Amino acid sequence: MNVSVQKSFAEARQPGAGKLYLVGTPIGNLEDMTFRAVRTLQEADLIAAEDTRQTRKLLTHFDIAAKKLYSYHEHNKAASGPELIRFIIEGKNLALVSDAGLPAISDPGSDLVRLAIEHGIDVIPVPGANAALSALIVSGLGTERFQFVGFLPRDKRGREQAVGQVRDYDGTLLFYESPHRVIKTLQDLLALLGNRRIVLARELTKRYEEMTRGTIQECLERLEEHPPLGEYCLVVEGASAGDIQERKELWWQELSIEQHVAHYEQEGMQRKEAMKKAAGDRGVSKRDIYNALL
Repeated sequence: MNVSVQKSFAEARQPGAGKLYLVGTPIGNLEDMTFRAVRTLQEADLIAAEDTRQTRKLLTHFDIAAKKLYSYHEHNKAASGPELIRFIIEGKNLALVSDAGLPAISDPGSDLVRLAIEHGIDVIPVPGANAALSALIVSGLGTERFQFVGFLPRDKRGREQAVGQVRDYDGTLLFYESPHRVIKTLQDLLALLGNRRIVLARELTKRYEEMTRGTIQECLERLEEHPPLGEYCLVVEGASAGDIQERKELWWQELSIEQHVAHYEQEGMQRKEAMKKAAGDRGVSKRDIYNALL
């Protein structure tokens, strides 16, 4: 067995090594900073930040003494990550923060966590505000089961694949989106998921916090009248049992007639029988299928 057990409040598993603290920071309202987060940043030997300028403002606001700040982001993680791990192994306690919210969610912090675990370093969560969960609990949609999707890929094919993977999920879906892409994302969701209920939560915890509730189509129409502003969290209703059943019954829709018939042939049917079965699925005559295959 290769089981690893971490006891966060005991001595570090590596004698002489430090620990990696994942510190949640406010997503907008500075009053959401926890006492523990402030203390952890005060006591840490080093702080790694996605944007050191943003983090320096946070440290100044809470009168946290200036200390060594290291830049750690998507574009330098390959070089910066191993260096940060070396500091921890040498005995330094490192606090990792993102620009807002919990580190390692939709940012490269997850790579640093994996690297730390590979080196036997203890990773300690210091919880704080989170945009997705904040939006979920005020959405009015189901909270029993949910799936965080985050930002969708920028290319069309990637977006279709990502949404397709959660299309039949019956729990609530959580997406992040920027103001200049939110309309396009809603259009894609409408086309791929249907006109489900949705909540557009923007500027969470900030002065202009706003929740827009309605169907995807209704929210699209509102955005045409009120152009998108601020960062968005989209909370989307899960698939209904009826939707899932209908898609199962219409599984063949994306297949050509030739592919449809070939599917049944691969299951062991004779060609005539496969053509008859495909005709039944499509609600057409066997002759229509035959003519289409000529």
